Amino acid sequence: MDRFHELLSVVETLRSEKGCPWDRKQTFESLKSCLCEETEEVIEAIGRQDMENLCEELGDLLFLIVMYSQIAREQGVFSIEDVAEGACRKMVRRHPHVFGNPRDLSPEESLNLWNEIKKQEKDKKP
Repeated sequence: MDRFHELLSVVETLRSEKGCPWDRKQTFESLKSCLCEETEEVIEAIGRQDMENLCEELGDLLFLIVMYSQIAREQGVFSIEDVAEGACRKMVRRHPHVFGNPRDLSPEESLNLWNEIKKQEKDKKP
């Protein structure tokens, strides 16, 4: 089993009847403070250029993403696969200069294109 699937299994076990009472109790709302704290710790590790700590903190952040996705799966809302698929589709869609009609852009042009596509997507939503 690869490590990512092992993490999915660990979270599923933690949320199960045989798992941890604290983990079973968590909701989207209750994990918000953990999400803020772990995000801040990632930012601090980057600021210190502490790669060992950054790796650890990114793991904590990944754990929370998997935890949120597990809660959503239990509620029948979405799965981690849906999250990954959505991220892949968005990245491909917002990088037509890479995945569509390849062309060289400056970093600034790439960002402008990203923002233009993002705005178009937001304008289409009800």
